[in-house]
Amino acid sequence: MNGSPDLWSRWGQWRKTDAAGMKGGEALITELNRVVHTSGITSPVTTKRGLTARLRYLDSPAGRAELVAQGVSPRTIRTWMKAKGKTSPTPASREKIDTAYWNRRRENLIRSGWLAKHLDNNGQGRRMEIHPVDQTHVEEKYRRDLSTRTITVRYIWTDLVDAWAKKDAHTVDEIWDDVISDLDSDYNAYAYVSSVGINA
Repeated sequence: MNGSPDLWSRWGQWRKTDAAGMKGGEALITELNRVVHTSGITSPVTTKRGLTARLRYLDSPAGRAELVAQGVSPRTIRTWMKAKGKTSPTPASREKIDTAYWNRRRENLIRSGWLAKHLDNNGQGRRMEIHPVDQTHVEEKYRRDLSTRTITVRYIWTDLVDAWAKKDAHTVDEIWDDVISDLDSDYNAYAYVSSVGINA
């Protein structure tokens, strides 16, 4: 195996090799965002069905407040809600509706505890795929023999969702260190990754 055992563990060394990827904590955040998005309305906001479903979801004080936070006037919100999907907001307004919907969806999944419980899976955890950094542009002498690793991850989900909800990247990074410590002595090679997949 070429390179030192901790070749990828320090940012400076990792950057110098031209490997492509991100910190494992960043990959976890990206994957949690994906899990939330796959749990929601699948029809795009550009369709009548998707628009109507989002407006229905946002028809609450908290939902309307989120629309206001996105720059929509209370008068426009009233018009949309009364029209019950028979309105045709501009593309820019649809984007605001979509952003408001996903913000509320995320908050509701966190507040209800659904996301942490779903990932904890009654204590059984979830299978996680860890894809190593892309070494396509790394000089041959610095390349590592790395493969996609699959592990079942337990016990971290409540803390991870809590840190993610608070946008606490430092704690997410610490949790990632706990995850990769189960990857035997080569775990430092997965401090940076191409992506992480959670089977959820």
